[in-house]
Amino acid sequence: MTTPRHIAVLDVGKTNAKLALVDAGSLTELAVVTRPNTVLAGPPWPHFDLEGHWAFFLDNLTAFHASHGIDAISVTTHGASAVLLDADGGLAAPMLDYEHDGPDSLTSEYDALRPPFSETGSARLGMGLNVGAQLFWQFESDPTLRDRVAHVLTYPQYWGYRLTGRMATDVTSLGCHTDLWNPWEGRFSSLVDRLGLTDKLAPAHPSADVLGTVSEEISARTGLSPDTPVVCGIHDSNASLLPHVLGRQGAFSVVSTGTWVVVMSVGGRSTTLDPDRDTLVNVNALGHAVPSARFMGGREYEIIRAGGETEVTDADRAAVLAEQIMLLPAVEPGSGPFRGREATWHNEPNEQGQRMAALGFYLGLMSKTCLDLVGADGPVIVEGPFARNREYLDMLATLHEDGVEIAASATGTSVGAAMLFAENASPPETHKVTPTQSDALLSYAAAWKARVEGETTCA
Repeated sequence: MTTPRHIAVLDVGKTNAKLALVDAGSLTELAVVTRPNTVLAGPPWPHFDLEGHWAFFLDNLTAFHASHGIDAISVTTHGASAVLLDADGGLAAPMLDYEHDGPDSLTSEYDALRPPFSETGSARLGMGLNVGAQLFWQFESDPTLRDRVAHVLTYPQYWGYRLTGRMATDVTSLGCHTDLWNPWEGRFSSLVDRLGLTDKLAPAHPSADVLGTVSEEISARTGLSPDTPVVCGIHDSNASLLPHVLGRQGAFSVVSTGTWVVVMSVGGRSTTLDPDRDTLVNVNALGHAVPSARFMGGREYEIIRAGGETEVTDADRAAVLAEQIMLLPAVEPGSGPFRGREATWHNEPNEQGQRMAALGFYLGLMSKTCLDLVGADGPVIVEGPFARNREYLDMLATLHEDGVEIAASATGTSVGAAMLFAENASPPETHKVTPTQSDALLSYAAAWKARVEGETTCA
């Protein structure tokens, strides 16, 4: 396939939805527009504003095509999400927000049904973070829903369906702690049959498969050529991973930062994953199992920041290190390697700059914990907003002996999704991080680890 020049990427994160136009030659973003990914209250349950996103995408596909020209479309979205369609292709029910706690009411019933970690590589998570738990709870909550559902799509492929009329799932979204996929054998898990979805879950495809071309309706609405191809699509953390999978040899890890910090180890040391510490197996765009760990780092950042200023001075940083001002896990106790613990401060700061410095160190220490849990080896590439956080990078680069690199692109997900079309392109440029004050950071990290390991009380 000839690589298209301008690739529009529908990129839906948990916090924001955006449309990016990526130049395939330079792997840079030519244009970006965003809107909040607002959760609507219901009924029947908290759900995402799919129609609002759709109008936003169509309007801006039209504008991007008029100003730059669009040659192809890719899609990337957050995981832990599925869309339920009726026989006519419309929504059988609103798309559940995975942070709704409704599925927790049927925990014991679902646990009796779900396959073991050894089959799926999928850790048991709270709320709707396991798609299987979502579906089980939705079917139990609305006894008529199972009969109304004719098709189940993973989230990136829902947008592909809206664009092309073709239905699919993709291996990266199925492999994102859904309980629905067996990553070792590359097929649906036994849960699909137990939920009665064998004939309803759309066929699984590699992310780079071309789903089809835009429909006549979309062509007429946006001005896009009816020959514009739409790729199947990819889970957002795997979109961050893809450029490096295609362009690197040997062991490495990618830390994809956003609402979730997802650590993915490629070619690392053999290790036994602990599902109780939020380690799991993701599936990359090539269909390969990837040991992973995660925590809600972006959410934790916003909780501690609490709307305050983010500037950190050298004096703030020095005070945090000298006085061992520390944030201990877990700010978001529902996930991550320290699930169930409530965050505490050691020497709580009075100044916002000190609070932000300690927060950056905390996030770096949490990321290093995740890297160790998945046997990470080789360099670490940091993608997303934490790649601009000095304290985070200094801590991580001090602790990870094989080095830390920053991706030059500020948005790994959009570029990675575009590379589903541009697989022969050179990987994005990275810059190695040179940490400062390493001795002080090592001492701080050792004290943080000792306090965390000495903590015996769980919330």
